[in-house]
Amino acid sequence: MGLLTELVHAMRRGVVEVVDLTAPLSEQTPIIKLPPERGQPWPFSREVISDYDAAGPTVYWNNIRLSEHTGTHFDAPVHWLSGKGTHDVSEVPPGRLVGPAVVLDFTAEAAGDPDFLLRREHVERWQESHGELPEGGWLLYRTGWDARREDPARFLNEGHTPGVAPECARWLAEQTPVIGIGVETVGTDAGLAGEFADRPYPCHWYFHGAGKYGLTQLRNLSLLPPTGAVLMVGPLPIVGGSGSPTRALALVEHQGPA
Repeated sequence: MGLLTELVHAMRRGVVEVVDLTAPLSEQTPIIKLPPERGQPWPFSREVISDYDAAGPTVYWNNIRLSEHTGTHFDAPVHWLSGKGTHDVSEVPPGRLVGPAVVLDFTAEAAGDPDFLLRREHVERWQESHGELPEGGWLLYRTGWDARREDPARFLNEGHTPGVAPECARWLAEQTPVIGIGVETVGTDAGLAGEFADRPYPCHWYFHGAGKYGLTQLRNLSLLPPTGAVLMVGPLPIVGGSGSPTRALALVEHQGPA
């Protein structure tokens, strides 16, 4: 039996579970809010083309309008000035959309401090217990923000959301083998990251400057083990796109009969 056939059989038997990490996309989906003087992303909205009515008796469909960075979405390197001139979302190699994932859980720390920042020593301490970060893989940063999913105001929290310290973001982007960072919050950076003196929005700046990726508004990270999951993301290949809403899925292996 080939490897892919074995995988299909394992999924049917429940030995491998597919976990959906994606937030449903609707008019209620929270979206990042920028200072008034800056351009604003569009929230999700839709207009019915036909609904089994005179406009189309057998057809239900809609036109939609939204920012590239709405809901669970993928950030391509060209999204930030540091990645200007690099590849857009349509140019991401397909092999980089599937890879190993590790989950670093700092839910307790973020519960006590919504402005909690992940630092290099936190990651190194995690590595002492779980091993090195995966080559060509993703660091998924769990903060418990998923629990705020039903309350957009509490989710956005007036800009007070956890993130990554500048020195840690630079180290992860430039000196570790991961290709991206995934978070539960509205963006990959802390809510107050625009006020960082040494490097505002460090995850965007360093990861995209290194040709790496971001993934935001993830759910169900609690269902993933610290190591061993495989992440698959499916952004739309928008030509010239800085990013795209995406479906994010994880494969998780459970102990079971062979």
